[in-house]
Amino acid sequence: MTNTILKPMTLNIKVPAFPGGHWPINPTLIISENDVVLVDTGMPGSEEMIAAELKKHELSIGQLTKVILTHQDIDHVGSLANLLEINPNIEVFSHELDRPYIEGKQSLIKELPGPLAVQFREGYTAPSVPFIKHTLADGEELDVAGGLITIHTPGHTEGHISLYHPASKTLITGDAMLIRGPKLEGPNPMQTPDLDQAYQSLTKFASFDIKRVICYHGGMYESETLNEEIAQIAATGPAK
Repeated sequence: MTNTILKPMTLNIKVPAFPGGHWPINPTLIISENDVVLVDTGMPGSEEMIAAELKKHELSIGQLTKVILTHQDIDHVGSLANLLEINPNIEVFSHELDRPYIEGKQSLIKELPGPLAVQFREGYTAPSVPFIKHTLADGEELDVAGGLITIHTPGHTEGHISLYHPASKTLITGDAMLIRGPKLEGPNPMQTPDLDQAYQSLTKFASFDIKRVICYHGGMYESETLNEEIAQIAATGPAK
């Protein structure tokens, strides 16, 4: 694998109460010469869909080398325990501030909304032993696919991170931003406890030359004027 693949997966979570009966979410898959990396893990029970996505690249969960968690929300960490049960050699990374929630030492800070709360009433099950060996700090660069830079973007959660891949000029936003229809937007107000801080975090993206954005909710967005568009979203701020 000499060429890096960096792309969103689409996991269609079955939610009968939602329009169309499905809720698409978009973990990011990074394949390079030395690594197979998954950024976020979907809702509980998503491992079969993840396996199907990996199979498209002739890969399996057993070949995953790293999981990077952008934050603690259940739709991002839900399948982690099952992935580690299948492949206990996966290295798991998160920010220090969200680590105790992901490892089950504290309860996740958010409740699932409405129909999701009913469907996933069993909630998040953390792996049975502490498993995050290394936490990521703002500005830290991981040796993944030629370099992957951590950007601490609090607001959605205290330990929320985004990731920037310089070689492809791709920003992985987690839930710091989302795509609604054709439009790139700031974070979901209903799921963001500190909305002002979350919009302030978007100003950090100005330091990077961005041509592609991958949002966990919405997938891929490409534009030659992405830095300007993000700056405008950050400057406008949350609707009052």
